[in-house]
Amino acid sequence: MTSPSPVLVLGSASPARLATLRSAGIEPVVVVSGVDESQVGDLAPVEVAGALARLKAEAVVGRDEVPAGALVLGCDSVFELDGRALGKPEDPEEAVARWRAMRGRSGVLHSGHSLHDTATGRAVAATESTTVHFADVGDDEIAAYVATGEPLHVAGAFTIDGLGGAFVTGIEGDHHNVVGLSLPRLRLMVAELGHSWTGLWTAAR
Repeated sequence: MTSPSPVLVLGSASPARLATLRSAGIEPVVVVSGVDESQVGDLAPVEVAGALARLKAEAVVGRDEVPAGALVLGCDSVFELDGRALGKPEDPEEAVARWRAMRGRSGVLHSGHSLHDTATGRAVAATESTTVHFADVGDDEIAAYVATGEPLHVAGAFTIDGLGGAFVTGIEGDHHNVVGLSLPRLRLMVAELGHSWTGLWTAAR
């Protein structure tokens, strides 16, 4: 029998992750990790996502803003194209170049999850991967999309839940994972730590 679930702390500034949790009935406490994402060394894209998620969770655990006995969730997303890890583009020019390379092709969005139970000190981690297929968009569409600024704030320079959704022709895997947080995976992680997923619905503060 699982014990009642504690408050969930989201160690991320991502509005998309926050919206995903809220749509699932969870109102987390947000504590931004402030982790420098460039500190991870030369790792495979899937390993980068997992390593940064762990670092973000560890940076939040123990903060004064974290309620006693909370579950602390760190997440990070990395888009893989041609074996390279692509985070947020540094400027509009890079975003345009990314889209010219991605259009009409497919890549993989990796989202790392690291969940720490501050009551017990236990932690679990997992990385989910979803294949994303892109439309063969034209240069004018790419320019218009980049001009909105949206691609500059997300891994891989695209969204599936915003303006970029019209340029994604299909996915293989969890839709929420592309947004940055896999709800099915998180549910399993919560259970692995001995808590109730549905309890999070009523445990929100």
